[in-house]
Amino acid sequence: MAEFDDLVLASALAEYAARWPEEGTTVDVFKELLGDAANPFVRDRLAGHFTASCWLVDRSGARTLLTHHRKLGLWLQLGGHADGERDLRIAALREAEEESGLRGLRIEPAIFDLDRHWIPEHKGVAAHWHYDVRYVVHAGEDEAYTVSDESHDLAWRRIAELAAEAGTDPSVQRMARKWMAR
Repeated sequence: MAEFDDLVLASALAEYAARWPEEGTTVDVFKELLGDAANPFVRDRLAGHFTASCWLVDRSGARTLLTHHRKLGLWLQLGGHADGERDLRIAALREAEEESGLRGLRIEPAIFDLDRHWIPEHKGVAAHWHYDVRYVVHAGEDEAYTVSDESHDLAWRRIAELAAEAGTDPSVQRMARKWMAR
């Protein structure tokens, strides 16, 4: 099953590279990690590992749900570690549900965004790279979220404002612009 999931991810990365050719270098580093003999889907691989997150949009598609991340102190998309799950769509959906309390979520199959970012040392865990694979997730009928222990707060934010607002995390701003260009 792991080989199948890896082939699915490799195919999704190739499709992403075709949609976003200017991000070819980024795709290449993700492919390199996927081909690594050490398991890149577990968090204790401190040379870098996959994470999964989501661009969680409301029913209208005008707002996204962001978390005020407890460890990083930034407003970011929902997401987290794959924890051994090689199908990152499953990991992204799991993280969306756990961090928001929302049910009835629906995930799109294609990769929406890729972001490799440095995570600083925290509580004895050495600094390391996150290779974040991001998917679009659509909210269901109920958009009343619950703040989890992983967040200071959650908030529905207007995507158009995020795309233009100074101080927005650059990767959140990039996703906002990608969403608006669809």
